[in-house]
Amino acid sequence: MSSRIVVTGIGIVSSIGVGHAAFWKSLTAGRSGISTVSSFDTSQYSVNVGGEVKSFEPDAHIQRLESSEIGRASQFAIAAARMALLDADVDPDTLEPGSAGVSMGTTSGEPNQIEDFDDHYIAEDFNGISEDFISTYPCHAISGHVASELKFSGSNIMIPAACAAGTYAIAHAFDELRGGRTRFMLAGGADSFSRITYSGFARLLAIAQEKCQPFDKNRKGMIPGEGAAILCLEPLESATARDAKIYAEVAGYGLSCDAYHMTGAHPDGTGAARAMEQALSQSELTPGDIDYISAHGTGTKSNDLHETTAVKQVFGGEAYTTPISSIKSMLGHTMGAASAIESAVCALAITNGCIPPTINFEEPDPECDLDYVPNVARDGRIDVAMNNAYAFGGTNASLIMKKCEV
Repeated sequence: MSSRIVVTGIGIVSSIGVGHAAFWKSLTAGRSGISTVSSFDTSQYSVNVGGEVKSFEPDAHIQRLESSEIGRASQFAIAAARMALLDADVDPDTLEPGSAGVSMGTTSGEPNQIEDFDDHYIAEDFNGISEDFISTYPCHAISGHVASELKFSGSNIMIPAACAAGTYAIAHAFDELRGGRTRFMLAGGADSFSRITYSGFARLLAIAQEKCQPFDKNRKGMIPGEGAAILCLEPLESATARDAKIYAEVAGYGLSCDAYHMTGAHPDGTGAARAMEQALSQSELTPGDIDYISAHGTGTKSNDLHETTAVKQVFGGEAYTTPISSIKSMLGHTMGAASAIESAVCALAITNGCIPPTINFEEPDPECDLDYVPNVARDGRIDVAMNNAYAFGGTNASLIMKKCEV
């Protein structure tokens, strides 16, 4: 069985807005969500900025579970799921049991739970460690909590594919629906801000001091962030039957691995190029059909150069006329949520006819010489958008969405 799969709902939790409307307004205005870290003391680091979500109220979204008993990433995921379902005009309690599933991606799972354990362990306060700890921190707890909150008893999976995880999760949901194994899927990614993540990137000297500047000549690194995005995916037939709003159609995806280095991308961009080529092939499209590329664009010297190289390798001359931008310049790097949020951006860009900018772009880099939509959003018709995501371990993913023609 093969069906056309469409996006009918979007839920987003981010440092620049909770809910896709607030998020999109901030995004197209070029608003930054980067600020001084407030969730923990960063005085021991040489950097102290991050993309934290500072206006989030979990109890405004969580109805069945106890928000105090689950991790922050799970709270984000449930909130995004509830918002996506409301946006799609779907009451989860009316779905046929077993027909709805959850496909999520993450980088770290629930690191705050591990940090809490470590704090008690170091203080030798063993009585302060909750007996529920062992069930709250593993990665799969996030997708499990979403399913429990919504009573979704269909397919359920957590894909911890680092910073490409959100796209991997959407790709899996796409396959589940096209294969007829489920009728409705929530797909996306979630990650929370943590000392573990921050310490790791700080030790790698990968965090910028003040701002994220993807593709700029003087870029100095990424900035850690947090958030979640979930998309409602369903077959076109069911969406049209209930007269649903349709943002975009998922056209296809490509996945690959550099098999080269644990933290560094292949310098020739070959793995990233293969993912784009596979996505184009599965979608039966050519580079000339792509109207916008949502870049991985972390703001590190190596990533931005390798991504530019890969785009040129696949798109040839079309690379110079295809707009490409990085929203990480505004949100920071939201880890496992990043490519899910960026996939949502592709759907919103198609619907709204607008490309978000790459802010903080000050000086062009001769080696990164494509159209990065610098500083100001750009209006225009977008029929097809590609989202690129690259992760540690050389994990690559590209997803293509297109305007849905019924």
